[in-house]
Amino acid sequence: MNPLSRLVLCLLLWPIAVMADANADDGSPSAQLIARGAYLAKAADCAGCHTAASNGAPYAGGLEMTSPFGTIVSSNITPDRETGIGAYSYEDFAKALREGVGRGGKGLYPAMPYPAFVKITDDDMRALYAFMMHGVPPVKHRPPETKVPFPFDQRWALRIWRAVFAPKERFEPHAGRGADWNRGAYLVQSLGHCGSCHTPRGIGYQERGYDESSKTFLSGGVNDNWFAPNLRADAGSGLGRIAREDVAAFLKTGHGAGMVAYGSMVQTIEDSTQYLSDDDLRSIAVYLKTLPATNAADGAFDPAFAQPGRLKTRAPDVPPEQGAAVYAGFCAQCHRNDGKGVPNAFPALAGNPSVISEDTTSLIRLVVEGGNSPATIHGPARQPMPPFAGRLTDAQIALVLTYVRASWGNDARPVTTNDVASFRATIHK
Repeated sequence: MNPLSRLVLCLLLWPIAVMADANADDGSPSAQLIARGAYLAKAADCAGCHTAASNGAPYAGGLEMTSPFGTIVSSNITPDRETGIGAYSYEDFAKALREGVGRGGKGLYPAMPYPAFVKITDDDMRALYAFMMHGVPPVKHRPPETKVPFPFDQRWALRIWRAVFAPKERFEPHAGRGADWNRGAYLVQSLGHCGSCHTPRGIGYQERGYDESSKTFLSGGVNDNWFAPNLRADAGSGLGRIAREDVAAFLKTGHGAGMVAYGSMVQTIEDSTQYLSDDDLRSIAVYLKTLPATNAADGAFDPAFAQPGRLKTRAPDVPPEQGAAVYAGFCAQCHRNDGKGVPNAFPALAGNPSVISEDTTSLIRLVVEGGNSPATIHGPARQPMPPFAGRLTDAQIALVLTYVRASWGNDARPVTTNDVASFRATIHK
């Protein structure tokens, strides 16, 4: 290139260089940092809790969340200075996420999973802050105040709760583990806050374990009248029989090893995990598959009995013909006579960990209310399950669930009519 051409090129590019330098010096985060924060916000499913139902503005709050203490309403976390977090400094933001203390010292209920978010690294926290302040449009919206009954409305008491129950340590990689394991552990324990649903709660509503050092971590728990399944290596209701590849596929599409996501997990997959990279999904699967079994009393699966008409049951006093008749009339069309379902459409019931779980909360709720599979970018089309609350009696629901839990190699305790009636009274259906 001759000198004149170089001069012309420099004159043409000079304004662009000046603008780039100005943007670098004005304190605004880079586009790369904001993009990284957007990815981390997906991993943390921030929009899932901070977006109201029925087409609420993203991150503007207003979602009502059921808790044992009353209904908690999520806050506006858009960068609106009046009704959102626009006035938050980075330090304010990090303190809210890690310690559960909002700007001005207001205690946050642990429905916001700061016991998990305390483990977020400084680099990731800064990327999240950059995205929330510069990648999210401000929305002027003031959600209704959370109103819970006394004494739970006394937010000063949250200081005591945090001191007694909330972890304080950041995530530290394990030197004896590989990069995949450590990445999976970090995502599960911090941003993913999987324990918020999948770990049982203690007397103070604290999670009974926050990492693999606890035998109850991710062993299953009831939240909002759904049982979040056991994610440990138990061969019955856990992931013991599920391959890593199927765990990753389930998180990406809602389908894997004959299982289909249901309940609260549908929204988690739609809003969060389907957007994670294949490498991160594989890392999560690697980590989960190393969690040892709980060895608690549970259902089992015996492939030797995985044939129609062969029952391996703990309930010999329940006539299987009655449950089989209900199944044939209302369930077999989708789940098939052999209980194997339809791949990428309807879940298998034979050997399904959720079917043989000791806790039957989700099973009963699915039959009563129905549901649907996730709609994802890379997965099969959404498929609905109809509700049977108005079509089956409590006794019929108990009979068919008992039959399903004792057929095709499944071996789990029966479901009683009282189990169904009590649960329907709880959810008023």
